[in-house]
Amino acid sequence: MGMVIDPGRKCNGTVTIIAFLVNPVAGMGGTVGLKGTDGLVEEARRRGAVPRAADRAAAALSTVDAEGLTFLTCTGGMGEDALRRAGITSYRAVYTPPGETSAADTKAAARTFLAEGVDLILFCGGDGTARDIFDVVDGTVPVLGIPAGVKMYSGVFATSPSRVGEILARLGDLALRDGEVMDVDEEAYRGGTLATRLYGYAKVPHLPSGVQGCKAVGEAADEERAKEEIARFIADVMADDILYIIGAGTTTAAITRALGVEGTLLGVDVIKNRKLVARDACERDLLRLIGGAERCRIIVSPIGAQGFVLGRGTQQISPAVVRKAGAGRVTVVATPQKLASTPALFLDLGDPALEAQFGDVVEVVSGYCLAQRKPLIHA
Repeated sequence: MGMVIDPGRKCNGTVTIIAFLVNPVAGMGGTVGLKGTDGLVEEARRRGAVPRAADRAAAALSTVDAEGLTFLTCTGGMGEDALRRAGITSYRAVYTPPGETSAADTKAAARTFLAEGVDLILFCGGDGTARDIFDVVDGTVPVLGIPAGVKMYSGVFATSPSRVGEILARLGDLALRDGEVMDVDEEAYRGGTLATRLYGYAKVPHLPSGVQGCKAVGEAADEERAKEEIARFIADVMADDILYIIGAGTTTAAITRALGVEGTLLGVDVIKNRKLVARDACERDLLRLIGGAERCRIIVSPIGAQGFVLGRGTQQISPAVVRKAGAGRVTVVATPQKLASTPALFLDLGDPALEAQFGDVVEVVSGYCLAQRKPLIHA
């Protein structure tokens, strides 16, 4: 039986028992424009969404050297399938969900893991999964998330599935830090309002650039002026007959306001000839519109403090959309204040070949005729 780590000190190299859990439906609402999956799994399926958590979990586990580690998990798609897919055989299934999984199963599995004396809970999901685990664990055992949800504003996730193996390999050397678990009101989010609150603090093994921070939201007066300057510049340089895909966020929302267009704060809008072509578009809408356009450009803003440009938050702009538009036709915008708190920017598209097309540095429009160069880290 593993030893529960004292959250006030470093992991001491005795970590051997890893609890592993997958939320099979996490992230299904992203590409179809639902901005979350809580309570909307059937609607996501109706819109054509396909599960993505299993692939994210397998990608993370494929980077893990399992020698000396024992995994406790759940049967089927809640964990066991991903371990088998990654070729990991040193595991024991200790929880079996009665049917299609739910938040109740996540909590029941977490309670079982605690009773078994695990050293770390590794989970694949989003903010909702993080909250469900925190409800049971409440800081008594370290946790680490494999990012698979739609938003993932909490500071408990690896920056990409590919960093999980490195984090597990270095557990004995990593300090534990407090990672914010965020509660996002999904109903308000779907209605265009970002309403978040701090739900609690989880203990997370800290690897700089390997574990993301909590999303920052800033509304200071100078921040607003900077957004207006960025918006004015983008509006001035927009050309006719080009299809512009505008990602989510307050900076990009300033662009639609400058054009006199009523867009959506937390969705993806499409503009052509300074007119709204599609509001709150999903992946399918974007692929259809790009297919009928001669030229296209994507405009996105990184998530504050986390630095994700693509792959988080606006999953409607999927790898298929980026490939069709062209990696060289992506414009990144951000205020100087946001960039100051974001040392590097990240891609998490799940497609290394596509990410490589972006290079290692990105030019970020940060004002009127102003830009900053930022390092761009690939998943």
